[in-house]
Order: sequence, then C-alpha cells, then structure tokens
Amino acid sequence: MPKIKSAIKRVKTSNKSHLRNISYKSKIKSSIKKYNLALSEKNNEEASKYFKDSVSILDKSVNKGILPKNSASRQKSILTKKLNALAVPEATEKVVPATPKKVEKIQEKPVVKKTPKVAKKPVVKKVKKTTKKTKTEKTKS
Repeated sequence: MPKIKSAIKRVKTSNKSHLRNISYKSKIKSSIKKYNLALSEKNNEEASKYFKDSVSILDKSVNKGILPKNSASRQKSILTKKLNALAVPEATEKVVPATPKKVEKIQEKPVVKKTPKVAKKPVVKKVKKTTKKTKTEKTKS
C-alpha cells in the first residue's frame, strides 16, 4: 500500500476506472452476443438493431478510452461482414478465385563489361642507411 498521499488517491481513481471499464466491456460483450444470436436465428430486423447498438457502444468505448481505436474498428468490421453475409448469402458462396495476371517479361538492360583496372605498383620506401656513432666518436667531434 502506498504511503504518499497522491499515490493513495491514484489507487482510488484507478480502481474506479477499472470497475467502469469492466462493466463497459461486459456491456459490449453482451450486445455482441445478442447480435450473434439474432444472426444465428436469421432475424434481419433484430440483427440490424443489435448491430447498431453494438457499433454505438464500441464507438463510445473508444471515446471514453476503454478500448483502443483499432480494436473497436476491427470488431465493427467483423460484425459488418457477418451482417452482409446474412443479407446476401449467394454472393459469399460464389467466390471466384482471381485469375493471375499475365506477367510481362522485363527487358534486361545490356550488361556493360567493365575494363579491369591496372594495378598500381607497390611503392617501396627507400631507407637511408646511417651509421651509428659510438660514444667515442661523438666526443671526438
């Protein structure tokens, strides 16, 4: 348990928001279940009604910061696909695979042969030979 006053307040507010989030997520799940039940019974009127409710609840949850935007968008997309499949079942059964497009041959550019570079001769440093003077020679001069 935190000892700092601001941390104690933060724990209280986070608990409140946690409870709000749980109840709102439960509301989302129950509306989606009702929608799926209406779809399974093939009841268009109820399905469209629950679809609107579900989409509305998902949008409100995004505005309140309960769900991420992309998550709600993905769920709405799934619900829409199910509703469209119920409305036009013939279209989903007659899915024709797309024919592959003809691949045109790409003309290759002519390869230009590179001329080999002439290697440079290694540079040899000339070392001057010097004779070492001994101590006696240094003192004589």
